[in-house]
Amino acid sequence: MLNVPTLWTVFVVNFLALGLIWAYVTRSYPKFAAARFWMASSFVGAAGAMTALVRLFVASPLPLLVGAAGIIAASCLAAMGIQRFYDRPVSWRVMAATGVLSLAGVVFFMVGFEHMQLRMLSYTLGQALPLVLALRLLLAPPEGRVSPGARLSGIVILTIIGIFAVRTLGNLLGHDFSARAGGQAHGVMVLGLLFLSMTLNFGFLLMAMDRLRNEVADLALLDDLTGVANRRHLLQRLSEECARSERSGEPFSLLVIDLDGFKAINDSHGHAAGDACLRHFTLMAQTRLRPGDMLARTGGDEFCVVLPSSSLREAAAIARRVLEVCRQDAAACTTRDIPIAISIGVAEWDRGIGQFPDRLIAHADHALYDAKKNGKNDFAVYDPAPPLSPERPGLGEATRKFA
Repeated sequence: MLNVPTLWTVFVVNFLALGLIWAYVTRSYPKFAAARFWMASSFVGAAGAMTALVRLFVASPLPLLVGAAGIIAASCLAAMGIQRFYDRPVSWRVMAATGVLSLAGVVFFMVGFEHMQLRMLSYTLGQALPLVLALRLLLAPPEGRVSPGARLSGIVILTIIGIFAVRTLGNLLGHDFSARAGGQAHGVMVLGLLFLSMTLNFGFLLMAMDRLRNEVADLALLDDLTGVANRRHLLQRLSEECARSERSGEPFSLLVIDLDGFKAINDSHGHAAGDACLRHFTLMAQTRLRPGDMLARTGGDEFCVVLPSSSLREAAAIARRVLEVCRQDAAACTTRDIPIAISIGVAEWDRGIGQFPDRLIAHADHALYDAKKNGKNDFAVYDPAPPLSPERPGLGEATRKFA
């Protein structure tokens, strides 16, 4: 036989434990705002359940009202945590209105007009509506990828809503599933909701772990100074593009960019000014790239740009645009500004490169060297065919064809 007071006591203890876990997560990761809402949800839910226990020993309806308010508030806070997790604005007004209206219905159908079925319906709507509003974010997140934790949380919320629906339907059909009636049916529902509430918080923990793991993975693939991809990310992307081109035969291109005279900037103006130049260049270059192009910093003042599905002529046009924006910016510099000049080498993938991105990088480096040799602040393209005679265009001639 299920003892309802014992189940509610277990409910309180478990929610206190979950609150302590979320408090630890909040302290360890202070920027993870969703954890604060889930911590508050656990503690408020525990307080509501603890207050609701008092109603078993006190004839006053006040403990029941306070307990109902705590459980409804816990549901609202859990939903707000989901909104905050997905960087959505927290619906304070919507949640407050839902809680107030639900509690007002409970009070009215308890004190003003005694009606158990409608009172339970008001209470159920206050618990279910916030979770329903947050359900779409779990099952159809903005980034399009549903994490295992979000999927688990969504399934649990759907199950909780199903139990609420069964309880409401049963009450409307004349069966008393309220806490006041007690009985095994109510005990089974309390046990099921206890298990599901713990599982829901476990889903939230999985969501948090997945988010933190992705952030660590992103940090491993991003340059900490400029925020663009680093060398590791570049090599991964180049390997993927090489494999794709070898399967499809469709070429892609690579730009290798070097800031001219960068050492002199560091020596004359300091490393802080040099870092500012690197950040400024990345912002300028990104304005001339297309969606899908990837800018990466490979070290020092060297950058690469991966241009998917781009021929050598298209890559040369993009190199010209990047070069032109730097020239325009340098021309607009005042005496306090530091002009930025760049040299660019352009190379295209071919069958000879295969799945070896270092060969493509070497080709683009060769073109970059030619651009430096021709006076810097310019770009050059790699000509894979060696000159057969003095009349055959060399690398410099190939460069002029695209200029």
